[in-house]
Amino acid sequence: MNRKLRTLFDARVKSQGLTHSRARLLMYLAKNEGATQVELAAAMEMEQPSMVTLIDGLEKKGFVTRQPLERDRRANGIFLTAKARKEADDIIAYANHLREQVLTGIEKSELELATKVLRQVGRNIDTSA
Repeated sequence: MNRKLRTLFDARVKSQGLTHSRARLLMYLAKNEGATQVELAAAMEMEQPSMVTLIDGLEKKGFVTRQPLERDRRANGIFLTAKARKEADDIIAYANHLREQVLTGIEKSELELATKVLRQVGRNIDTSA
């Protein structure tokens, strides 16, 4: 099931010239602009060198800029360009539409219970690792 969802999502973002990882990063930055590379790597559960490569690629496409942060002069915040903002908004709208489609017919209480169970499974995995 997860693979089918990812396939649908990937096909959509590919049509926009993006990879799954780049699309996820744009979506995350749309809500967390100014995050550092370290913060982004942690949030997306990626190694920092992989995150640097991902950001470099988006920067070359004109989707993000690195800007010094007032709170920490040693770090750069990652910010979306106007071009990327539109892409991110389109991706978020599609993800929301896809979510609505796949959750059709599921009661709110059932969804809350399923979410609770999956979060506990995730915590159990974290403590086992």
